[in-house]
Amino acid sequence: MRVLVIGASGGIGAALVRVAEARGDAVVGLSRSGDGLDVTDEACVRAGLGALDGVFDVVIAATGGLDIAAQGPEKSLRALEPAAMAAQFALNAIGPAMVLKHAARLLPRDRRAVFAGLSARVGSIGDNRAGGWYSYRAAKAALNQIVRTGAVELARSHPLLACVVLHPGTVQTPLSANYLRRHPSVTADQAAENLWAVINGLSSRDTGRFFDWAGKEVPW
Repeated sequence: MRVLVIGASGGIGAALVRVAEARGDAVVGLSRSGDGLDVTDEACVRAGLGALDGVFDVVIAATGGLDIAAQGPEKSLRALEPAAMAAQFALNAIGPAMVLKHAARLLPRDRRAVFAGLSARVGSIGDNRAGGWYSYRAAKAALNQIVRTGAVELARSHPLLACVVLHPGTVQTPLSANYLRRHPSVTADQAAENLWAVINGLSSRDTGRFFDWAGKEVPW
């Protein structure tokens, strides 16, 4: 299987690459720190993905951020700042949208394929009972809608594609280090194993859906 991981230098992205390579997949990993692929810059995404040849059975957008420019999740409406909100949307929603846009040509049209964006349970509107984390929640909810909408369009040209968003759970990475507290968490490698188990079980019947690390559907 041929795999493309965007965000391959991050905690989860690097683990996804390791697990795929260990099982014998041919993996291409791209990242901002390793390859200069800044998903918030469409020109970078266009150039980076445009340089790739052939098709990929699985494309994963494993980019994202929680604390951006030292701005953590807001606890109240009083803490909202336009610049911080825009930065969240740029990285967590617009970035993966550009990956999906430019990766579409790399997905096979005649056989099973998967595009997966890494979302978060806090991006679920239906599951929001705690409040707070306005910008991060909203950006992930936007990502969910982008992938859902992309799934509808791509089903016309890629009938065997599963285009989904996945919640990896609470993972022991630098992104979540300040927020683990009492939450059950797993290592990046375990999270990657869980995600691959879900990805391997997907089919075109699952396109446009939102799943957690155990393969359970998450409400929008």
